[in-house]
Amino acid sequence: MATATSERIPAATTKTGARTRRARGGPNTAGWAMIAPFFIIYALFLLWPVIGALWSSLFDNSLGVTDGGFRGLGNYGELLGDGDFWAAMWHTLLFTLLSTPPLVILALGLALLVNRALPAQWLFRLAFFAPYVLPVSVAVLLFNWLMQPGFGLINNTLVQLGFAEVNWLGAEGTAMFSVVILTVWWTLGFNFVLYIAALQDIPKEIYEAAAVDGATTWQQTRSIAIPLLAPTTMLVLVLQVIASLKVFDQIYLLLQGGPNYSTRPAVQYIFESAFTQYRVGYASALSIVFFLAIILVSLALFALQRRVQNTQGRDAPAATAPPVVTK
Repeated sequence: MATATSERIPAATTKTGARTRRARGGPNTAGWAMIAPFFIIYALFLLWPVIGALWSSLFDNSLGVTDGGFRGLGNYGELLGDGDFWAAMWHTLLFTLLSTPPLVILALGLALLVNRALPAQWLFRLAFFAPYVLPVSVAVLLFNWLMQPGFGLINNTLVQLGFAEVNWLGAEGTAMFSVVILTVWWTLGFNFVLYIAALQDIPKEIYEAAAVDGATTWQQTRSIAIPLLAPTTMLVLVLQVIASLKVFDQIYLLLQGGPNYSTRPAVQYIFESAFTQYRVGYASALSIVFFLAIILVSLALFALQRRVQNTQGRDAPAATAPPVVTK
């Protein structure tokens, strides 16, 4: 009976080789040298600004005056009772809750439709992704004209259909929905491309085998595509929530936080505190609190993502290694 044998490299030889590579400036030195530029940029443009904002939040500094009095935690105590800041935080959360579901669900639906059902797929991919490359100012200008009362295309279409005009940009009840519609149209293409890329990684043989077994297109989508897209869906969800929490450009350009500050997000309130009221120390405290809120939300989403991946790993059948035959 044949016996399987395995060759092993002597430990002394391995250690000698590692010492030789380190002495010659091997992979360790080269690796650190290659990632050093990233760490330098990361420290200069992320870590140092965060540390600077944290230090500034302890003082009563004004714009152009860096020797304000020391307040300690006074700025943080003030923001706890600042109703305008918490209203801005609520507007940010509301925008995130309204914009995230359509940006995930519509992107998934359009990707599934284009990937499996429609001819000339390149044309639809271009059409859905094209708005994403537009600058925010261009997207805002387009929707500012579309949503105008009287001559705007959207209101003109509603009147022709027998409906009343909607004050999209001037009423508190519809202003936030206007921003959400703009954002969905403008940024949907990014999530769409992520889903298209993930769908192309699914082997066609799986669909063919399911079709041979009599599965319809809907059954293939529900039982094959959507489950295999779960990691991509979690990635899209995480990226979209973080991006929505940092909303500023489209709201500021389209509505300036109005009407009556009903759409003003947290970033705009921080901006106004620093550059309109010139309270840099207080704005730094607001920034730190907002930064921590985003970190907490991100950690919760990452924990949910790991939980989903672990659940899928437990549900997946264990792979069995083939027997090794030796002669």
